Amino acid sequence: MEILAFGVQADEKPLIERAFAGHHEVRGLDVFLNADTAPIAAGHEIVSTSVNCDLGAEVLSDLAAGGTRMVAQRSTGFNNIDLEVAERLGLTVARVSYYSPYSVAEFAWTLAMAVNRRVVRASIRTRDFDFRLDGLMGRDLHGRTAGVLGTGKIGEAFARIAHGFGMRLLGWDVTENPACLDLGMTYVPKEQLLAESDLISLHVPLLPATQHLIDADALKAMRDDAILVNSSRGGLIDTAALVAELREGRFTGVGLDVYEAEAGLFFLDKSLEAVDDDTLARLVTFPNVLVTSHQAYYTVDAVGQIVGTTVDNVLDYTAGRRSENVLVPRS
Repeated sequence: MEILAFGVQADEKPLIERAFAGHHEVRGLDVFLNADTAPIAAGHEIVSTSVNCDLGAEVLSDLAAGGTRMVAQRSTGFNNIDLEVAERLGLTVARVSYYSPYSVAEFAWTLAMAVNRRVVRASIRTRDFDFRLDGLMGRDLHGRTAGVLGTGKIGEAFARIAHGFGMRLLGWDVTENPACLDLGMTYVPKEQLLAESDLISLHVPLLPATQHLIDADALKAMRDDAILVNSSRGGLIDTAALVAELREGRFTGVGLDVYEAEAGLFFLDKSLEAVDDDTLARLVTFPNVLVTSHQAYYTVDAVGQIVGTTVDNVLDYTAGRRSENVLVPRS
C-alpha cells in the first residue's frame, strides 16, 4: 500500500522513508493538504498530515470520496481536524499522543534567552562589524519568577530548566503536577501568575476554552518588563491585542514560535511575496519580538518519535487494532 504524506519537510523525508521501510511505501509531498490539493490523495486509503494541513469538512469529504479511510496526523495537536465530520464519514483519525517534551521546552527557553539577552540584534550588529553594547543589556533570571501556564510534560520540562536557573516557580493548570510541586512550584490563579511573573511561558493545548487565553485583559495584567513565550499554539494569544500592547512600549521581550494565522504562511517561503497579514507584518517589526516558524518540535529526536508513532498508528489501523492515539472513532 502507498501512503501519501502531506507537508513533509526536507529534513523529515528520509526519516519517514526509513521508518516505513519494510512496511508500506510512502510518498512524501512538500505541499500541505487543503481544498486545492485534496484531489492528489484520490486512491490512497491512508494519508498522513501535519498540523498546518486543512482537514475541515470540505477536505475530509473530498478525501472520503476519493477512497481515503485513515488520516495519520504527525503531531500532538489536532485542532485543524473536524473530528465530528471525520466520524460521520467513517474515517479513522490518529495522532501522536507523545513525543520528546524536551524539544519544545528547550526551544521555549531558547526564545526566552534570545529576547532577554538581545541575541538577534547582537548577531545582526556583529555581522556589520558593529560591536557596541548599547541597547543589548539583559537581566539575570536567577531569583526571578517563572510562570508556567500548563504543567503537563512540556510545562514540567520547562519548569525543570527554570528550577536549574534558580527561579521561583508559579504554575496554572486544571490539575497540579506532583513533579512540579516537588520542584517547589506554587499553583496560583492565572491572574496572580500573570501579575507576579517575570517570564511567562505557554504550554496548554488549543481548545475552545483556551482560545485567546492571553487576551487584552491578560496582557494588561502582566508586568511592563515581562517576557512572554509561546511555543504551543498561536491561538492562545490574541495577537492584535499583543501588538497594541507592544505599541505602548511594553514587555522586555516576546518570543513566538507559533502564530494564530500561521496556516498558509509557516513552513513556506514567502520571501518574494507581499504578505497581506498586517498583524504579522507589524509584529515582526518590533525590536523586542522574535518570531520563528513553528520549529520548537523540530529535533531529530522528536521528529523521529513522531514518525515512529505514525508508523505504529498505520500498522494498528491495518491490523484492526486501537490505541490511545486514535481520535476517531471515539469508541
